[in-house]
Amino acid sequence: MNPEEHRAGLVTLVGRPNVGKSSLVNALVREKVCIVSDRPQTTRNRIRCIDSSERAQIVFVDTPGVYPARNRLGEFLLEEAKTSLESVDLILYVVEAGPFSPEPEEEALLELIGSLATPRILVANKADRLREEVPLETVLKVYLEALNPLALIAVSAKTGFNVETLRERIVSALPTGPSLFPEDILMDHTERFLAQELIREQVFRQTRDEVPHGVAVEIETFKTPFEYPDRQKALIQATIYVERPSQKGILIGAGGKRLKEIGRLARLSLEAQLGCPVFLELWVKVLPDWRKSPLQLRRFGYGR
Repeated sequence: MNPEEHRAGLVTLVGRPNVGKSSLVNALVREKVCIVSDRPQTTRNRIRCIDSSERAQIVFVDTPGVYPARNRLGEFLLEEAKTSLESVDLILYVVEAGPFSPEPEEEALLELIGSLATPRILVANKADRLREEVPLETVLKVYLEALNPLALIAVSAKTGFNVETLRERIVSALPTGPSLFPEDILMDHTERFLAQELIREQVFRQTRDEVPHGVAVEIETFKTPFEYPDRQKALIQATIYVERPSQKGILIGAGGKRLKEIGRLARLSLEAQLGCPVFLELWVKVLPDWRKSPLQLRRFGYGR
């Protein structure tokens, strides 16, 4: 391919919580690089995921959803979402396909994006749930008017519907230029970070509404056979921090059953990602009000 025709750029995803931004990134990159849960605020960091092909390199930045900041963690997440809009080549504004209107906290963000010169695409995810007779252009009129996007594309990250169409539209909107990262890199976070996220994903999935968002995971030990050839299994030891003793009891469960299930499912995900057997050991500790502490937020990677 003529190098002058190669395209590369940064693409950021924004939108309200729980519209499927992380699932969409995973579908576009064709790998699991972002944790997925049906609960808002699952994504806490701007995760940089990279899709490289002969024609283009797309660098996706998956951001926290937009919601009111109620504590220091909330302030950090909102700031992350705003920061991700700076110095990017394309904005994907992700909404849920259907008759939804912007929530109050979205209005300021829509106004901000509408004032930027950065091109954007309005992506209506979860199109598999949409009835055929529902005209998206009509029900999403408010978003179309606020964003003036290059295109409105309905997709389903779950089924793969229109994902390739979206990828092609993204590539066509990027500037020409060389790749920004080596082509064999999938994400710019470490495997240690990925392990932390996969464990946290299972905490969300297994506890659902019983444990709120006061959960953080810290990896204590991370040793793989690739770094330590004498090992046959990866050794991963992690601590799950909660804010109240009652949450600790919920996470552990009767006879430790829930924590064992969290560990079992996280181990399966880790083995699939790392490509080797994993011995995973988990502990649960109480760290009162950690979300209100700048020191603890920085410790867990949510502050600057």
